[in-house]
Amino acid sequence: MHLRGHHWSRAAATAVLCVLTGTAVVLHQQQSGSAEAPPTGAADGPHAGHIRPEAEAVPVAVTTAAPLPRTGWTATDPTAQSPASNVLDNDPDTSWKSAAGLPRTITIDTRNRIALSGLTYRPSAGANGRIGQYSVQISDNGTTWSANVATGTFADDEVVKTITVSTVVTRFVRLTAIGEAGGRVNWVSAAEINLLGGTDPALPRTGWTVTADSQETAKQPAAAINAIDGNTKSFWHSAWSSNPPKPLPHWITIDMHKINLVSGLSYLPRQDTSPNGMIGKYRVETSVNNTVWSPVVATGSFSSTKRTAQSVTFAPQIARHVRLTALTEAGNRGPWTSAAEINVLGRANPTLSRTGWTISADSQETKNEDGRAIRAIDGPYATFYHSQYTPAPAKPLPHMLTINMGKVQAVGGMWMMPRPSASKNGRIGTYKIQTSLDGATWTTRIGDGKFADSAALQTVVFPPVDAKYVRLIATSEAGNRGPWTSVAELDVLGASGSVAPKRGMWSAPVGFPLVPVAAALLPNGKVLTWSAYKPDAFSNADPSVHTLTMTATYDPATGVVTQREVTETGHDMFCPGISVLPDGRVVVTGGNTNKKTSIYDPATDAWTAGADMTVGRGYQSSVTLGNGQIFTIGGSWSGPVGGTDGVGHKGGEVWSAGSGWRALPGADVTPMLTADANQLGDYRKDNHAWLFAWSGNKVLQAGPSKKMNWYSVDGDGSTESAGTRGGDDAMNGSAVMYDTGKILTLGGAPSYEQSEATADARVITINADRTVSSRAVGSMANTRSFQNSVVLPDGKVLVVGGENFAVPFSDNTAVLSAELWDPVSEQFTTMASMAVPRNYHSIALLLPDGRVFSAGGGLCGPGCAANHFDGQTFTPPYLLNADGTAASRPSITSISDATVANGGKVTVTTDRAVTAFSIVRMGTATHTVDTDQRRLSLAPSTGNDGAYTLTIPADNGVAIPGNWMLFALDAKGVPSVAKIIHIGE
Repeated sequence: MHLRGHHWSRAAATAVLCVLTGTAVVLHQQQSGSAEAPPTGAADGPHAGHIRPEAEAVPVAVTTAAPLPRTGWTATDPTAQSPASNVLDNDPDTSWKSAAGLPRTITIDTRNRIALSGLTYRPSAGANGRIGQYSVQISDNGTTWSANVATGTFADDEVVKTITVSTVVTRFVRLTAIGEAGGRVNWVSAAEINLLGGTDPALPRTGWTVTADSQETAKQPAAAINAIDGNTKSFWHSAWSSNPPKPLPHWITIDMHKINLVSGLSYLPRQDTSPNGMIGKYRVETSVNNTVWSPVVATGSFSSTKRTAQSVTFAPQIARHVRLTALTEAGNRGPWTSAAEINVLGRANPTLSRTGWTISADSQETKNEDGRAIRAIDGPYATFYHSQYTPAPAKPLPHMLTINMGKVQAVGGMWMMPRPSASKNGRIGTYKIQTSLDGATWTTRIGDGKFADSAALQTVVFPPVDAKYVRLIATSEAGNRGPWTSVAELDVLGASGSVAPKRGMWSAPVGFPLVPVAAALLPNGKVLTWSAYKPDAFSNADPSVHTLTMTATYDPATGVVTQREVTETGHDMFCPGISVLPDGRVVVTGGNTNKKTSIYDPATDAWTAGADMTVGRGYQSSVTLGNGQIFTIGGSWSGPVGGTDGVGHKGGEVWSAGSGWRALPGADVTPMLTADANQLGDYRKDNHAWLFAWSGNKVLQAGPSKKMNWYSVDGDGSTESAGTRGGDDAMNGSAVMYDTGKILTLGGAPSYEQSEATADARVITINADRTVSSRAVGSMANTRSFQNSVVLPDGKVLVVGGENFAVPFSDNTAVLSAELWDPVSEQFTTMASMAVPRNYHSIALLLPDGRVFSAGGGLCGPGCAANHFDGQTFTPPYLLNADGTAASRPSITSISDATVANGGKVTVTTDRAVTAFSIVRMGTATHTVDTDQRRLSLAPSTGNDGAYTLTIPADNGVAIPGNWMLFALDAKGVPSVAKIIHIGE
C-alpha cells in the first residue's frame, strides 16, 4: 500500500489510518494509493528532509475478480501423500501434499460451467513444498485438456499468489507444479486454492457518450459525463436545485458507439464528503439500438460502501447501450442519485466475419413472403427468416437453421435478433445449439436453452470449441402462438481471446514472482526485470535501509522465470534511469537509492557497483551516446527537488568509463520543465524526459514538455532550444525513433496525474542541419497515458496499455486493445485486446523473434488491485495468416561477421528472397521510457551470389554502438527471427 509521501510495510498494508488533507480515511488492501512521492528524508541537497504535501488516496473504480463459491467442488490427486480435498476446506492448517517426484498435478472439478479468470494459491506453512514454476490447463470433460492458459513462477515466500487467465468458460481446472520454489524438496503442497471468475475486464471508454434523465448543472457541475470521465473526484448528480427536485427513479445510459459483449458494470459512489445520492436498489438493461431494450438483465441493491467500487455481473449480452436505473437512494436521504464512475464490464465484440457463409433450413417460407434462410445472415434487421406456413398445414416444430462458415474456426456462442416487433409470431422459445466439424457428426453445446418472448437481441455463450458448422434448433415458439420460427439475424461469436484476422494475438499470461516495473532485453534473448526492495511494494522512507532489489529473468524460449535477490551493489533500483553500454552492460542509476549506480554484465551474469552520481535522482531519464558515455537529466522524484528557482538543480551530468559521473552546469533542466498543474508539480516537472542521442554526442530532448531542447556533454555542457513539439505537455506519454531521425510521439497528459490523456500522435524529424520539425499525424483510437510504445522490424509502432485518465495505481480507465501505427498511411489500426491492464509501472519490449513482451503494472503493496505479477506476449499480424496459423517467415542463414564497425559492411544470406532489412537496438523500459530502442532501415545491395550486403551508418550518434537485432523482411513484410549483431569496434 502506498500513498504520496508515505510508503507502507507489508504488515501495515492491511488497514492504515492516516490523515489526508485533514480528513481521516481508512485504507484497505483493495484500495490503491495515489502516485509515488519523493523521499521524505533525502540525504543530500538544500531540500534534504523536505516533506512534500500529502494528497488524497485515489480509489480504484473497477473491482477485481473474486473467489467463486466452492460448494460441491472436488479436488483430486490420486498419488497424493495428503488429500487433495484439503485445498478446498477453508482451513489453512490442512494441506495437500503431492507424492515425491515432479511435476505433479492437482485437478479441481467445479461440477458446473464457470467463467474462469484466474486462481489463487496459498502455500502451506513452512518453506518446503512451495510451488515454483507452474502451468494451468482447463477442460470441459476432465479428459481432453487445453494448451496452457497460464504459466509462470511463484515467488519463494508465504504470500498468497494470484494467477490471471484470459476469461474462459470451463468445468475442470488443472494446476501443474513443475518445480519447487527453492529446490529444497521433490514434492509440493498447497493449503488453499480458489478459482476466480465471473468478472470480465472494464471496456475502454474512449469515444463513449452518456445521457441521463436528470443532471445538476445550476448549483454544481455534476453532469452525466462525469460518470465516465475517469476522474473519481468528479461525479454525476441528478438535479436537486429545482423545486421540487426530480423524483426517483433516475437512469443513466451509456452509449459505447459500437457493439460489445457486455457482462456487467462497476459502480463507484461519489467520493467527496457527502453521501447524498448513493444508489440503493437498481436495475440494469441493455440494447443494441437505444429503442428496443432487453428484459432486465440484473437487479439488486448496492451497499452503502463509499470508497469501494461495487460490481454487478450478468449473463453476457451483445449490446451497444447499457442503462443503469437507480430505484432508491441507499440511505433514503432524498430523491437523488449520484455516481463518481461507472464502468461497463465485458469483451470487445467477438463476432466472427460472415464472409463466405451459407445457411440452410429444414423449412422456409417462400410463397407468401420472402422468408428464406439467407435472410438470417444478410445484415438488415428488417428482413427475416420464417419457417414454412403456406400452404397449410405449417411444418411443425422443431425447426433447424444450419450455418456453414466455410472453414473450421473457434466459436464460443451465438446471438439472435428476433423479427421486427410489428409481429411476435415465430419468436424462438426453447432451443438447442449444436456444432460440427464435418456437417455429419453433431455435438450439442446448449441442450435446454430458452429465449425470452422479447423483440430484444438475445445472446448465448458456451465453452469455446472448433467448428465449421453451427446449428440452431428451435423446439418451441416463445408465446405458443403457432408452429412457427422466425429470426431477423443470426451471428456466431468467436472464442474469448480468439485470433481475429489482421489484429494479432496475445499469449496466455506468464506469472512472475514480482511486479515487473523495469526491464532490459539481454543479448541471449532473455528479459531481465525488476521491481524494488520487495516484489510487490516500494518504500523510500529511509533509502539507507533498502539496499537490495528483487529481480526476475524471463526466457521466452522456454517460458521459465527465475528469481534473484540482488544485494551486491547496495542499491534499491526502483524508479531508475537505464542505459545499455556499447559492450552490452546495463547501467541502472538512482531511483530509490538515489545516487547509486549498478551495472549488470549479461556475459557474466554479475552485478557490480559503479560510481555514485553527483546528485541524487529518481524518475530521471538517461541515454547512451555514440562515444559510449551516458547522459542523464531531471529526476526530482528522489533526492533534492529541481525547480525554476535553481535550488536543488537537477541539470545534466555525464558518465564515462573509468572516470564516473561529471556534473554539467550548462545542461540546464529549466527549459525542459513541464507545466504540471498538480500541487506537487515541482517534483513532477522534470520526470521521464524523452531523450534521443544524435550526431556529435548531442541529445535531443523531445518531450514530454512541448518544449524541445538540444543538450551537449562537451565541457560544462550546454542547452539549446529545438523549438516546440506542438500540442500540450504529454507526461507519461511515449516516444520512439521508428527510422533514422524520425520519432513518433504518442498520447500522454498535461499533468502527471488527475489529468485527461490525449490520443495525439506527432512525427518529429531531425533534419540534416539539426533543426527539428514536428507535425501531427492520425490520432490513436484511444486516449492513453502510462502506455508503452515499441517499434517493430517493419517500422510500424505498437502501442500497448495505458489509461484514458492519468491516475497512478489504478486500472479505472485501462485500455486493453493494442494499436498499430503504420508509417506509410500514418494511421492507427486497433489490434487484439490483452487479458490484463498495463498502466502505471508496466513495460514493453521487442523480442528477437519479432513479438512484443508486455508486463507489469502496480507495485502498490500487498492486496492492491492494480498489482499485476505477470506478462503477455503479442504476436503482430505480420506473423499470422488470416486463419491465425503461423505465417511462413524468411530466415537469415548466414552473416559474414557478428561484429561490424560504424560505416562497415556485413554480408547476409537468407533462405529465400527478401526485400528489406532493418536493425533495432535492444531496448530497456520503465515508466513508459525506453531511450535505448531505435530502428534504422538498411538498404541492401545484391551480389551475383544472391547474398545481400548491408552498410551500417558511419555516424555513431545514429547507429549507437552496442547490440542490435538484425531482421530480414520479405515482400509481405514478414520478418525473420533476428540475428544479434554488435555495432562498434
